[in-house]
Parts: sequence; structure tokens; C-alpha cells
Amino acid sequence: MLDTLAALPFWQAFLALLASAMVRSNGTYWVGRGAMAGWRRYRGTHGDLTARAEALLRRFGPFAVTLSYLTVGVQTAIHLTAGVMRMPLRWYLPAAVVGSTLWAVLYATVGLAVVQAWLAAEAGSWWGAAVVVLVVAGAVAWVVSRRRRARPRAQPVPVE
Repeated sequence: MLDTLAALPFWQAFLALLASAMVRSNGTYWVGRGAMAGWRRYRGTHGDLTARAEALLRRFGPFAVTLSYLTVGVQTAIHLTAGVMRMPLRWYLPAAVVGSTLWAVLYATVGLAVVQAWLAAEAGSWWGAAVVVLVVAGAVAWVVSRRRRARPRAQPVPVE
């Protein structure tokens, strides 16, 4: 599928990715709007994730929706939570359009370039393999640094 997108002209890949993001995020929003009982079960099994999503939405409102397109892991929870919290459509839809557009532009440029590098690496290109290794190393370094920052620090014990 990704190799098919990579072969398309930019504008076609962009439109396909934009439509995909809009359908997925709006579908998730509407599931949240209509599924309170299921939400309570989901929240019970994914408490940390949904608590983060609620906190982000309460703090940033529609900007959290827009910025969620640039995240991995919390994006679906934010859209589902926006639906459950009944964020008004006059705020949600513009935020979703802007976020979907950002995501589609990034993925149609950088994301598909990585796919093309991966395909070149599979075909035996050293250049493609180097790009793939750099992207994977960068992603691993980013995840490790985020986890280190999120780890609670030991508090000094007061001496009496």
C-alpha cells in the first residue's frame, strides 16, 4: 500500500492521505460521541492514556486535536475523548482539518521519502539502507529520551 502511495504524484498522495486522516479521526470522534458505556470500559482498561487525553483537551481544547496528528500513541485517545466530552463541532472540525492537512503534508513528503528509502534498501541500495538506519536510530533515541524524562526521580529522604 505505501509503495503505491509513494509512486503517486504528490497531490494525489496528499489527497489520499488527507481523506484517510479525516475519515479516521472523524469516525473516532463520532464513536466517542455515541458510546458512553463503552467509554467507561475503555477508560477502565486504558486509564493512563485516557487521563492524559482528557488533561490535554481540557488544557489546550481544539489545539490538542490539531497537535494530536503529530503524535503517536495518544492521537486516537484524543479524538475519542473529544467525542466523549462532546467538543462542539465548530471547534473540532476546523482543528481536525488543520491537523489532517499537516499530517498529510508531512507524510506525503517525509513519510513517503522514508518508504522509498526503505524500498531502495530492500533492493540493495546502500544509500537507502543508510537513510533507513538513521530514521530508525532517530526514532529510538527520541523514544528513549521521552521515557527517561517521564521516569519519576527519586526524592531525597530528609535527615532528622
